Amino acid sequence: MKKSDIVIVGSGISGTSLARELSRYDASVTVLDRGPDIAEGATKANSGIVHAGYDAVPGTQKAYFNVRGASMYASLCDELSVPYRKSGAIVIGFSPEDRDTLLHLLQRGMDNGVKGLRILNREEVLQLEPNLNPEVSCALDVPESAIVSPYELAYALADDAAVNGVRFVFNENVEKICRGEEDTWEIYTGQEIYSCKIFVNCSGASGALLHNMVTGGSLRMINRRGQYYLLDRSAQLPFSRTVFQCPSPLGKGVLVSPTVHGNLLLGPNAEDIPDPLDTATTAAGMSYVLGKAARTWPGVSVRSNITNFSGVRAHLDTDDFIVGAVSGAYGAYEAIGIESPGLSSAPAIAVYLAEMIAGDHSLTKKTEVIPYTPPLRPFRDMNDEERAAAVSGNPEYGNIICRCETVTEAEIRAAIRRPVGAKSIDGVKRRTRAGMGRCQGGFCSPRVAQIISEETGIPLQEITKDGGNSRILSGSVRTFLKGGNRE
Repeated sequence: MKKSDIVIVGSGISGTSLARELSRYDASVTVLDRGPDIAEGATKANSGIVHAGYDAVPGTQKAYFNVRGASMYASLCDELSVPYRKSGAIVIGFSPEDRDTLLHLLQRGMDNGVKGLRILNREEVLQLEPNLNPEVSCALDVPESAIVSPYELAYALADDAAVNGVRFVFNENVEKICRGEEDTWEIYTGQEIYSCKIFVNCSGASGALLHNMVTGGSLRMINRRGQYYLLDRSAQLPFSRTVFQCPSPLGKGVLVSPTVHGNLLLGPNAEDIPDPLDTATTAAGMSYVLGKAARTWPGVSVRSNITNFSGVRAHLDTDDFIVGAVSGAYGAYEAIGIESPGLSSAPAIAVYLAEMIAGDHSLTKKTEVIPYTPPLRPFRDMNDEERAAAVSGNPEYGNIICRCETVTEAEIRAAIRRPVGAKSIDGVKRRTRAGMGRCQGGFCSPRVAQIISEETGIPLQEITKDGGNSRILSGSVRTFLKGGNRE
């Protein structure tokens, strides 16, 4: 049995944000996740939009945390050196009914305290975004909307937490939670038992399942999958802002949005599915996304598409976040149902929960916190003088591993050596962008796998694309030629 003062289940944006906040207190903290790395659920597969807060119903937890969390992003991302840009957004309409919807969203946003909202007429919106469908008649301007790299933020939060004492344990799927001795919680994973005084459920798609284990309740999670196109980077994107269509009961609808790295994102659709781990993309889903995107952008083309992906949103049947202490279960807390605007809300949820936990259990702040040391500036973003200095200081900067994204050997090794470092091809990919480009790792993956093996001591044949059984190699040629294991 492994003991900690606090166990957090889930290492997505909610769990890593909370881990960082709790690392500032004198308490031992362990984070468990069923995946092989940080941010393996919805955090790695969403739109990356920091919503301003115009869509959430006033008075809900979504509205409360969205506006407060969004206001924290600029300083948080600056502190952690995470890509962030206040690009703004517009919600477009084509009919009188759409205009009524936009007026309703305007009032809702004002009630939530969102600044700068205004209704644009056709000429004003086309002046802002000339590539929009010329049939557009109006739009809601949302200048406070922003874009971020959600998984890069989660990695930075986890690293900051780890250097301040938080322990992260992966491939641990929670199977049972029950009361132990002396008001402790015992968390069974099938591999280990974790004992703690304070248990926090930040488990995304499994949020309702763990809630019901603790309370004996019948909360229900609806697994809502969204599929996306990711288009290749371009020096001149057709849109500078995130463009939404009028929302529906299933979500904010298909968007067209730039990313912080210069790609263009189309999606998502919204389909309720039985399996929370089913992140497949389908012909029907992708066709739907493309058709809806064409309504926004008649010139849409997916000839430059470099990958498709999907993520599963954790939608509670209560239609709102549940954040706070679990009723009737002393020492248990939760942040569940954290679907959109969950990314925007996560920093504020973390502060709220950490302060509640500290107050309830008389936790004291640490006298010293180790400052976060961000990774070096990406080689691709350096000027010639900076690149020369980097290579002079470390010759591995002179070895380009990923030509599409100009990622060096030095950066890949640094990503593996981070406090919560990469151990898979995709772990390196999301930390450095090696394999994120046009060839999607077709050229660089073998060398990345070799570097992972060198750095970690994991045999090359056991290196995976993204954990589990996603091995890159099935055996050695020498063994094969000798008639050995050919599986």
